[in-house]
Amino acid sequence: MDGFQAYGAGKAGGAFDPLTFIRQPQTVVRILCWLFSIVIVGCVANEGYVNRPEEVEEYCIFNRNQNACNYAVAMGTLCFLCSAGFLALDVYFPQISGVKDRKKAVMADIGVSALWSLIWFVGFCFLANQWQVSEPEDNPLNEGADAARATIVFSFFSVFTWALQGLLGVHRFKMGADSVTYNQDYVDPNQQETQENPPIEE
Repeated sequence: MDGFQAYGAGKAGGAFDPLTFIRQPQTVVRILCWLFSIVIVGCVANEGYVNRPEEVEEYCIFNRNQNACNYAVAMGTLCFLCSAGFLALDVYFPQISGVKDRKKAVMADIGVSALWSLIWFVGFCFLANQWQVSEPEDNPLNEGADAARATIVFSFFSVFTWALQGLLGVHRFKMGADSVTYNQDYVDPNQQETQENPPIEE
């Protein structure tokens, strides 16, 4: 079957087309997840720590809670690495010849995307709460306020981009399962006709 596809990719061994790859919905969403993680880490690392004029030691802008900044930086870094890893897997995916291996890759994508969506939801709630209860006197010059808000906003966006990535993975899984079922049930019409009308021996 020339048109047979398994879990969102055609026959293995095809030439890699960068333009087609970039236009794929899962690639666009994956790049967005990757960029959002960079923004979150950059905002917290650059402007997430401030200090009072009379203090020497810096503290986290989110209610002086070091755990909030540590969470944002750690999750942003891990998300960056995870997005880059799955982006590389997406590039390699058409070269995977085994249908079972493709299925495992798509299922891993679904599971990881759902997990990251949950992690960013927790992070958004945590950061938003800590920012809301922050004392104005802890930051009289209002330093890093824009960075803190950007961190919260992009954490919120990350919930939906990772959820969308998971939904795209589910679509690829369903498409692959249907294709594999169709391929297994496929019967060559010539072979079927031969079975129904066997040649007459003279």
